[in-house]
Amino acid sequence: MESPFDVLLVDEDADDEEIEQAYRRRVKEAHPDQGGSVEEFQAVRRAYERIQAGYEPSGSAVETTTSAAETDAGATDFGAGDERTASEPEPESKPEPGRVSSEVEYLNYEVLSDFGWETEDDDLFGKAAAAGLDDEDYGAFEVNPGESLLEAAEERGFAWPFACRGGACANCAVLLLGGELSMPASHVLPDELMEQGFRLSCNGMPITDELKVVYNVKHMPELDELLLPPQPFENAYPNR
Repeated sequence: MESPFDVLLVDEDADDEEIEQAYRRRVKEAHPDQGGSVEEFQAVRRAYERIQAGYEPSGSAVETTTSAAETDAGATDFGAGDERTASEPEPESKPEPGRVSSEVEYLNYEVLSDFGWETEDDDLFGKAAAAGLDDEDYGAFEVNPGESLLEAAEERGFAWPFACRGGACANCAVLLLGGELSMPASHVLPDELMEQGFRLSCNGMPITDELKVVYNVKHMPELDELLLPPQPFENAYPNR
């Protein structure tokens, strides 16, 4: 099986920062919206998770067993490969075998003015957690591989703002305060807004284990010129 370092196009002696940068670069290149494919995207994520789980370049009985199980499962089951050799440690001492989902902690931008909060506050999410907000305004949920942030929110019953769903407007924008979302190369957000942390939830896919996002930021003045009229896209959510 191809080395995960080869998949990420990084040297085997790369440090953690170099591996992280290579992963972010490759996962964007492999994104289906940027000319890649679901299979390539999954392969890149799997390679990164294998390295994080302690892959040894020289190959080991542990890695060989796991890789074979992944192959038999169609390379889609990150939890496959539970068999152990006599030299392997007990399961409780092994590294977690590659997380296949990302946890998103979210906060509704509309509540910030009610409490006098600012997005620049380093303790913003700590304050939100202690404020007793409704689930609509603050909470957390899991995003599965292949899901965009908006899809995941909707699957879990949340009515986040959107319009075109194709990355042509900023109605679905979020402000990223932790973690990272992959983004297609062709999108509506200029570089200066990307640098400030703005992302599109309709086609942004989590590429880190944890994210902190402020959603419903379409009301921020920076995005005024990038919005579309919500009709006919938001008929299901007339109050958004």
